[in-house]
Amino acid sequence: MAFKGKVADTKTILLHLLLCLVIFYTLYYMIGSVCFGAFRLDNFDGLIPFDFKIELTESNSKYLVNLLSMELTFFSSGLLFAAVVKRWVWDYALTVTVFHVLLTSIVMQEFPLVWQWWLALGSGLFLMICNGQLIAYFACQSEPKYPTIHGC
Repeated sequence: MAFKGKVADTKTILLHLLLCLVIFYTLYYMIGSVCFGAFRLDNFDGLIPFDFKIELTESNSKYLVNLLSMELTFFSSGLLFAAVVKRWVWDYALTVTVFHVLLTSIVMQEFPLVWQWWLALGSGLFLMICNGQLIAYFACQSEPKYPTIHGC
């Protein structure tokens, strides 16, 4: 089994990664703002992408806003990543998620050990990869530079 496709240069990869990070955090704050408004919370929390220390109850509106914002952001990001990178969405999704975990640890000055946060992050990553790869596959299937798998 061999992969046929062109490998991008480092400058292109870093530019795509930067664009994906900007898309991810822009979407996170936009979706978080809409969710805060929809749930009629008093003030917008600027730490919304990073806050994993919220009391985890279904009746806590701030927890529900954070959870909904995370899942919708990951879902939407995968779709937009496909438009930016056109292939290998899974790679950019994993890299952005690892960067997000590192940045979350730095901002909150603690490594997240809350299993519910990891479950939400993992399911969001799964959504991001599946949606992005499907869009990239169907949108770019006819492009000659899209990598295909050829059997031996």
